[in-house]
Order: sequence, then structure tokens, then C-alpha cells
Amino acid sequence: MSSAKLKNFLSRPFQSFFSIWIPVLFSMIAEPLTGLVDTAFIARLGAEHLAALGVGTVVLTSGLWLFNFLSVGSQTEVSQATGRNDMVAGRRFASLALLLAAVIGLVMSLLALTFGSTIASLMGADGSVHGYALTYIRIRAFGAPAVLLTMTCFGILYGLADMRSPLQVAVVVNMLNIVLDWLLIFGIGPFPALGIAGGALATTISQWIGALWCLLKVQKEMGFTIAIKASDISKLQHIARDMFLRTGSLILFLLLATRLATRLGTESGAAHQAIRQVWVFTSLFLDAAAVTAQSVVGYFFGATHQGAARQAAKWMCSWGVIIGCVLMAAMLIGHDTIATVLVPVSSLELFTPAWIIAAIFQPVAALAFVTDGIHWGTGDFAFLRNVVILATLCCATAIGIMDLSGAGSLTAIWWITGCWVLIRAIFGALRIWPGIGRPPLADLTDSAS
Repeated sequence: MSSAKLKNFLSRPFQSFFSIWIPVLFSMIAEPLTGLVDTAFIARLGAEHLAALGVGTVVLTSGLWLFNFLSVGSQTEVSQATGRNDMVAGRRFASLALLLAAVIGLVMSLLALTFGSTIASLMGADGSVHGYALTYIRIRAFGAPAVLLTMTCFGILYGLADMRSPLQVAVVVNMLNIVLDWLLIFGIGPFPALGIAGGALATTISQWIGALWCLLKVQKEMGFTIAIKASDISKLQHIARDMFLRTGSLILFLLLATRLATRLGTESGAAHQAIRQVWVFTSLFLDAAAVTAQSVVGYFFGATHQGAARQAAKWMCSWGVIIGCVLMAAMLIGHDTIATVLVPVSSLELFTPAWIIAAIFQPVAALAFVTDGIHWGTGDFAFLRNVVILATLCCATAIGIMDLSGAGSLTAIWWITGCWVLIRAIFGALRIWPGIGRPPLADLTDSAS
């Protein structure tokens, strides 16, 4: 077990932070990089196959994202259990989360197999695109339980401060996926050329190998149990409710912003897509910081070391903002490169001012992400739910009353997006310093003092 990294965090905050953050970051980057390779392979089959891939991946990833409470909740409970040296409770919650992941994954598989055609049609696919998308969705449906099991295992391992095992799984599984893509899509040697079906099959096989590997790792580090208590079920229900509402609010705002940018015209839609793609990539760096904060603060919170938890939170926010500043500088310096690679010439005039706004809000986004991780670590899910709902209501209202006739409308969308992040960052920080409402960190008796 790697809990020594958490216990000794305050004595070596710089080394400890980056020794946890770097493996988490690379494990997160592995999947989108593989997604780019998948896209490149499928693109060689033609535009219809590529469009079908887009339909299938959006449907599957959006559905799975809604169940991220399995990973987040498991990480919080296991890290707190590690802090109070109560692995019996951690084992119970982890076992419950994995059981639920398997059940939800099975239900998702059945729904995708039964309603795949309808789902593809609702996404606008027709003709041959519909047929290819349906094939992709139905094959990938068999991997839904594997994805949720892997996601949950990652949360458990992060809670144990084992950041290297998820990295190993992510790298090996995604490399296997690339190899299988090459063999099954194009038919190399004895393997038949399966086209887009081969791409789906390659991903599904890789996902199940990763899931089984993760389950074996969790079994080795903490084991499983069937002695689950009603209190564990109730706790997971509350986490699921709060995370569902929070995630749904996040998705709603991002969809509204993208919808408005698209309505502004082709040039605005293209510029917005380029900025959004880079924003999503930079968020991986910030999400890794949030995962790090969740494990560290969860450990000290579980051990009822209030002073240590607050000090760790201070370090986390400091390092997070520094990472955000580095990302801001990289975006500003890389403007010309991104514009050349991702942005049509007709969209450049709209792209530049919006890009600058997106860049300067990176440190603010970093603070929002890290404070999310801190509050996840304390189990303060209801507070995060309320903050995201508030931010979404305020900024969705601003989007709804925007004047679409102005030339600076796309820039205004990114100003509003920045304010959406700012609201989350401000309330996230105020919950810790000075501690608005009833903050969990202020309710502890510091056994370390």
C-alpha cells in the first residue's frame, strides 16, 4: 500500500504532489491519445465511417460519464478509510461500488443493444452512417461493464494512493487497443478486415483486459467482501444523487455554450470547436490535480487531522494555480500554432479574442478543479452540487439573453464560460477559507494538535 506518500505529504509537499500528479496525468492522457489514433484509422475508411464513429463515441462516453460517482465516491471513501486505518469499511464500500458498476454496465449494454438503432437515429445518423454507427454501438455495448469496473477500480486505487497501477493499466491497454485496431480494421495477416466493427471489437477486448487486470490489483491490495451494510448503500445513494445533478449541470452548460456558438454561424462554430478541444485537453492537467487533492485531503480528513488537511489544501491550491498559469502561458504562446493547425482562415478573426479569454481563465479553472478535489476528499458532495447548479443557472441565463447580432458574440460566450468557472472557484475557496456554511474541515477535532 502507498499510504506513506499521503502520510508524509506535508513534510515534502513539492515532491509528494508531483509524484502523485504525474502518474495520474499520464494515465488520463493515454485514452484521448488512443482516441486520436482510432479516429485516424477509421478516417482511412471514409467520411461515412468517421461520422459513424463520432455518433457512437458521443453516445457511449456521455452515458458512461454520468456514472463517474462510482469512481469519485470510491476514491473518497477509500482514502478516508486509509486515513483512519479502517480498511474493513473501505473494503465494504469498494465492493459495493464494483457490484453496482457491474450491474449498471450490464443494464447499459442491454439498452444499447435493444435501442441502438433508435439512439443512432436520434443523433442524426441515417443511411449508411446509421448502419455503421449501429454496428459500432452494439459491439462497444459489450464493453460497458468493463469501462465502469475499470473506472471504479481506478478510484479505489487512487484512494489507496496507488497511482502507478492505473497508469500501467492505461498505457498497456491503450497500446493493445492501437495494435488490435491495426489488425482488425484493415485485416493484417490472418486477421479479417472488419472495418469499423474491427475498431469497436478492438476497444471492447482491450477494455475487458483492463477491467480484469484492475480487479486483480484491487483484490491483491484490499480484497472484496459481501458483508455490505445498509449505511454503505445509503451513503452511495447520496453520492450518486449529488454527483448526477452536478454532472448533469456541467453537461447542460457546455451543451448550451456549444449550441449558441454553432448558431452564430459556421465561422464561430469552427473557432469555438478549436478552443473547446484545447480546453478539454488542458482540463486533463487540472483534473489530475483534483484527483491528487482528493486522495491527500481525504486521507488527512479520515484521520481527523484538521490542521494537516487544511495545510494540504493550501498546498494543493498553490500548485494547482501554478499549473494553471503554465497552461495559460502555453496557450498564449501557442496561439499561432493552434490557429494554423485547427482553425480555418475564415474563422481566425473570431478565434483570437476568444482564445485569449479562454487562456487567461486557466488559473481560475485550476482553482475550481483543485477545490472540487478538496471537497470530494471531505465528502462535501452536496455543496459542490449546489455550487455547480448556481453557476449553471447564472451563466445559462446570461447565454439565454445574449444578443446574437454582435461581432463579439463568441468572445462573450467565453467570457461567460470564464465566469461560470470563476463562480465555482470562488465558492470552492470560500468553503475552506474562511469556511462558509458548515464546512467539513471546520467540524473536525484535530487529533494531530
